[in-house]
Amino acid sequence: MSKSKIISIDNLSLQEMDTEAELIPLLTPEDEEEMNKETLPEDLPILPLRNMVLFPGVVIPITAGRDKSIKLLNDANAAGKVIGVVAQKDEAVEEPSTNDLYHVGTVARIIKVLKMPDGNTTVILQGKKRFEIDKFTQEEPYLKATIKEVPEVRPENDDKEFLTIIDSIKESAIEIIKESPNIPTEATFAVKNIESNPFLVNFVSSNMNLLVKEKQGLLSTHNLKERALETLRYMNLELQKLELKNDIQSKVRLDLDQQQREYFLQQQMKTIQEELGGVSHEAEIEEMRAKAKTKKWDEKVAQHFDKEVSRLQRTNPNSPEFGIQRNYLELFLELPWNEFTKDNFDLKRAQKILDREHYGLDDVKQRIIEHLAVLKLRNDMKSPIICLYGPPGVGKTSIGKSIAEALGREYVRMSLGGLRDEAEIRGHRKTYIGAMPGRIIQALKKAKTSNPVFVLDEIDKLSSSHNGDPSSALLEVLDPEQNSEFHDNFLEIGYDLSKVMFIATSNSLATIQPALRDRMEIINMSGYTIEEKVEIAKRHLLPKQLKEHGLGTKDLTIGKRQLEKIVTGYTRESGVRGLEKKIAKMVRHAAKSIAMEESYNVKVTDEDIIEVLKAPKLERDKYENNESAGVVTGLAWTRVGGDILFIESTISKGKGNMTMTGSLGNVMKESVKIALEYIKSNTEELGVKPEVLENYNIHIHVPEGATPKDGPSAGIAMLTSMISSFTQKRVKKSLAMTGEITLRGKVLPVGGIKEKILAAKRANIKEIILCNENKRDIDEIKPEYLKGLKFHYVDSMKEVIDIAITNQKVKNAKKL
Repeated sequence: MSKSKIISIDNLSLQEMDTEAELIPLLTPEDEEEMNKETLPEDLPILPLRNMVLFPGVVIPITAGRDKSIKLLNDANAAGKVIGVVAQKDEAVEEPSTNDLYHVGTVARIIKVLKMPDGNTTVILQGKKRFEIDKFTQEEPYLKATIKEVPEVRPENDDKEFLTIIDSIKESAIEIIKESPNIPTEATFAVKNIESNPFLVNFVSSNMNLLVKEKQGLLSTHNLKERALETLRYMNLELQKLELKNDIQSKVRLDLDQQQREYFLQQQMKTIQEELGGVSHEAEIEEMRAKAKTKKWDEKVAQHFDKEVSRLQRTNPNSPEFGIQRNYLELFLELPWNEFTKDNFDLKRAQKILDREHYGLDDVKQRIIEHLAVLKLRNDMKSPIICLYGPPGVGKTSIGKSIAEALGREYVRMSLGGLRDEAEIRGHRKTYIGAMPGRIIQALKKAKTSNPVFVLDEIDKLSSSHNGDPSSALLEVLDPEQNSEFHDNFLEIGYDLSKVMFIATSNSLATIQPALRDRMEIINMSGYTIEEKVEIAKRHLLPKQLKEHGLGTKDLTIGKRQLEKIVTGYTRESGVRGLEKKIAKMVRHAAKSIAMEESYNVKVTDEDIIEVLKAPKLERDKYENNESAGVVTGLAWTRVGGDILFIESTISKGKGNMTMTGSLGNVMKESVKIALEYIKSNTEELGVKPEVLENYNIHIHVPEGATPKDGPSAGIAMLTSMISSFTQKRVKKSLAMTGEITLRGKVLPVGGIKEKILAAKRANIKEIILCNENKRDIDEIKPEYLKGLKFHYVDSMKEVIDIAITNQKVKNAKKL
């Protein structure tokens, strides 16, 4: 037979077939004659087939998974490529014995062996001649048997009955192919092109949807004419089944057509009902079109809206897509496209509102007034994107409302704390069930204007997750160059946010993404002084609490001195939230006394404060005396404002070792090491005896050991403390300091100066040592905050020591 490309014909033609399969070159009469002349070997390896029967001339692929079968195929492929193929009686038997096999089979030639990735072997076999097993000669490693050829009784070439049966088989095969939806029409060509009558019978028998037992019966039939007649009988049965199946499907289709008819009738009934009373979907769509004419959107948005309305019109009202599309178009109509509130350009009124609502915060107020002034001169200016940065409770969030009132704009607030899904900013695609626009678009829909004051609260507390990074999504929102075309996934078209005044609030800049921080104008809102807190309490907090508790000014008054006592003795914060709680407690006490008709002091005294709030709890950050060696007052910045920090050091006899305690961070520990190395290299200049360094251990401690501390700003305080211990000299009284040091003894600038200055003032510090470069920070602070303070600006550690260390020995000084 020709060695043309041969592929699988298993399940081809009359059974379900892979549509991607190619047709094989079919067996010609010449090929068949050549195959019949071949002599069979006496002894053959026997390959059991589990669920198929191989007929002469037919090509089939089989997959061998049994070890015996794989061994047999490999050996046969390496040798003569001829094997005997027989079918199993029971396909469930895993290891068939000689009694589990039919005795009539087909001699097969191995055309190709393929190794599969799963370890199985796929082999393509072509049937040659039928044989009968005479005797099994071997069972291991696989079955072998002596065989004898089974002669085939063929009719005469001019036998009309046989030729009629063959024609019927061809016609039936073509009819089956036509009726079956699972067999490709190309199989018709294969049947028509078969020239050999015995091969046609074998080909059709092999591919019919029959049981193995039935196929084996056909293979075992010696008379070709009888086999052809039996095959035709099976084909007629299969054709009848197919026609019956198609008839049933046709009836079902008619039932579906009936349902469609009923659906249209129901739709007509619905229309009649809507005519009698109600709104039809068409009327709803027309109402949308009418609303669209009143919108101030541009041509691009109008075209997109018309396209989406047309899509809604084509959608079946009973489908889920109709509801989604309607919600989408309703959002389109509710958004304030190019609708803006008119800004109030009365700058004096704006200043008055800001001063009325908030005490202090001059930088923020000045920036808002500047923006109003520029907007008055040039009306199309893009809004600024401001980030108010400072400790909790200083009025960052509440000032947004005041700015909105001062500008005459709508106020919108969006809390970003704990937000970790990008879709909260950009929305979901409208194809998802339950999809919604992002919170920015939703907020603008509620505001009904495209230029509100939009407060993004707690922007530093955004987090990311597997749902995306919201802070990255905000990059587009907060970029003046991009936000004129903000893309919301639900909206699917750009929306102009350039006129929105975004005001972000943050407690810390460290956790804000650098690219996001770069897009915002940072305004630092530092803590309030004691005087400012007293004024805020008097003007805002006390009246607010009296109103909330149903009291008037005649029912309770708290003087400035008493308010200062509450501020200094009961609160330790940069803002005023804790102060408000204490004032609320005082007001509640008065309310209880009025309700129970008890006597109380309308004007609050110091004794009343102690009675209600108990003894003062926060008197720690006060300056301590300078009687001990090695005790220096440093200045620190915390998230709740500034604080004073005591640096303690002491020396003991030893070998010059150094110990550090007090939960110090790596940077702070490095500052201690730099200070010690600087002292060692400059002992003569600093007045320290070298033998003291060699014979004494030094211990550095920063009190409140449970509180972690870090940063370079305590560097000069560490060095001053060590010099004081090594020389046993006093540190100057009422003195505090802050600054970073280098190995060369240079003093470097540090941050948080305003907060540190306020902390120093609270602690009754009189003099402060700062780096010369920090003078610019002092110049920005109001003069009233600096009243009573003296500043020493230095560039080197030598200057610090000259100012800080006195010539007086400490009390009970050690003899070194």
